[in-house]
Amino acid sequence: MAATKDPRPCSIADTLALVGEKYSLLVLREVCLGNGRFDQLVRNIGAPRDVLATRLRRLVDAGILTKRVYSERPQRFEYRPTPAGLELEPLLMILKEWGDRHLRADDRPMVVEHACGHELVPLVTCAACGEEVRHEDLTAHPQSPGWTVSGPAAA
Repeated sequence: MAATKDPRPCSIADTLALVGEKYSLLVLREVCLGNGRFDQLVRNIGAPRDVLATRLRRLVDAGILTKRVYSERPQRFEYRPTPAGLELEPLLMILKEWGDRHLRADDRPMVVEHACGHELVPLVTCAACGEEVRHEDLTAHPQSPGWTVSGPAAA
């Protein structure tokens, strides 16, 4: 097997580099709930102010959040999700559902209602056929040169 010092090229790893840290995902939760002011974020997330400021700057720089002034004196900002940030909301709903089912079955802290009036139970489906995505139905096809499903290709 070929030796390589670089890990597998991966969109999951690239995404986690931006939003995989706990406070970043909690910022996304709050801004998707409509709580985008810094003091709301500090209160609802519990992150230290300096850490939160760093995460917000990174999410704005990555195009996941926008920042707008809501008060000139003193200058204060509100954060809102961009279209790219809103695309991450289903991920948050799936994480919430998993946590409700496996970690908090008897004590769910929040229920999300869908526009149809029912409680949201997120489900990943294939856009082409509409079927639920299940592990046993997936086949990976690595596209990065020199990589197979099991790792680096033999030289």
